[in-house]
Amino acid sequence: MIDFEHLEKYRENNRIEAKRSLGGLPKSMWETYSAFANTFGGVILLGVEELPDKSFRTVNLPAPEKLLAEFWEIINDKEKVSENILSKKDAAIHEIDGNRILAISVPRAGRRNKPVYIGPNPYQGTYRRDGEGDYHCTEEEVRLMLIDRQERTQDVRILDRFGMDAFDYETIRRYRAYLRDFYPGYEWSRYEDAAVLLRIGACKEVEQADGRKSLHPTAAGLLMFGFEDEIVKEFPCFFLDYQEMLWDGSITGRIVSNSGKWSGNLFDFYLRICGKIIRGLPEDIHKPVREAVVNCMINGDYSGSAGLIIVKKKEEICITNPGSFRIDIEEAVSGGKPDPRNAALARLFYLVKAGKHRGTGVPDIFRTWERKGFEPPRIKERFKPDRITLTLPLYEGRFCDAAAEISRETQRYGEEIIDYITRHIYVGTEEIAKHWNMEKEEAGRILQYMEKEGILVRSDSGEEYHLKI
Repeated sequence: MIDFEHLEKYRENNRIEAKRSLGGLPKSMWETYSAFANTFGGVILLGVEELPDKSFRTVNLPAPEKLLAEFWEIINDKEKVSENILSKKDAAIHEIDGNRILAISVPRAGRRNKPVYIGPNPYQGTYRRDGEGDYHCTEEEVRLMLIDRQERTQDVRILDRFGMDAFDYETIRRYRAYLRDFYPGYEWSRYEDAAVLLRIGACKEVEQADGRKSLHPTAAGLLMFGFEDEIVKEFPCFFLDYQEMLWDGSITGRIVSNSGKWSGNLFDFYLRICGKIIRGLPEDIHKPVREAVVNCMINGDYSGSAGLIIVKKKEEICITNPGSFRIDIEEAVSGGKPDPRNAALARLFYLVKAGKHRGTGVPDIFRTWERKGFEPPRIKERFKPDRITLTLPLYEGRFCDAAAEISRETQRYGEEIIDYITRHIYVGTEEIAKHWNMEKEEAGRILQYMEKEGILVRSDSGEEYHLKI
């Protein structure tokens, strides 16, 4: 990370911290160790001072070997530091301009090691790094890191204070329609709603003290199918927001979970935006865009204090979910082992062919963008509160050309038709013509164009359409 032959060109930042350390190991370096480990990693330079112009200059450490031995002794003391995430090669003595310094490279800690803290109490000794240096983590930040340490994802929890009336059964009806389409031989239709929800993990059976058994939603089931009023009882900061913007930043269309006009759950949100977000985009990026939306949903930390926000602009799509990365960004882009924050929620989406298994979704998005010649997608992680933003750049010309091809009829009725199909699941040409008082041929042209654009899918009979997931 550091070119020690040109140390003068570096400055302190989120990844580099310099300390003179002539009086021994400075106490503040352990705060920096914790901060680097809990953020993006970084390098601590001992025996380096920052000059007034912010450049670095080395000072000769009198006994760097002793300093290095003391460092290893402290970092391996569990009463002083919670985790040693370094290997021997990560701390080394370097000679620069005749002066010997100690460089300590701190990697980003894995989720099973976080929070990395100093002292006996994580709520008192956990730090992170931002543009202003090391800061003491809030109780919420520490709590979310502790939750992420667990092997079982939190969305499998049984919420026994909720009954089955927390579910919106209209959402479930729409979900079951997709199940019947994708698994025609499974005969989903012969099961009652409760039996289906039990089979897919949206609810669990709990035995009461008197021996009776009752069904209760899981966290995944509540997020996927619940009424928003019930969801926010468990996840107070739960919020979904989809916006469409013009060049000047004005909002031309919006779907929010607290509008009171629909259920406010994840599956309904997905259905309501999946046709809108791909409209006007080249057909071969429709699927990656939808997968990006699902990836955002299944990795959201709904226990945190931020909402899920998707903004579609002329020049880019920005998808922001609450929570921090559970694996390195580089590993996610290269297709490392998947580690979704909400494994049960991921399964619910995968069952209806939304999203991808095996961690291939993000790499596929990057490959598609490269193949199209678009600017590469950007992923940015922020803290206070934790959130991740995936930005999908779009070529202005390509976007506008595709948008211009949309017929006058589709521009006029398309949004309303998407909303109508979201509620009714299946529609035919005659039904659309009758509902909007138009000629059957006109309705047919609209539906065929929406099918061509990848917004709708025709049923096996060829007489009905439904939204493409």
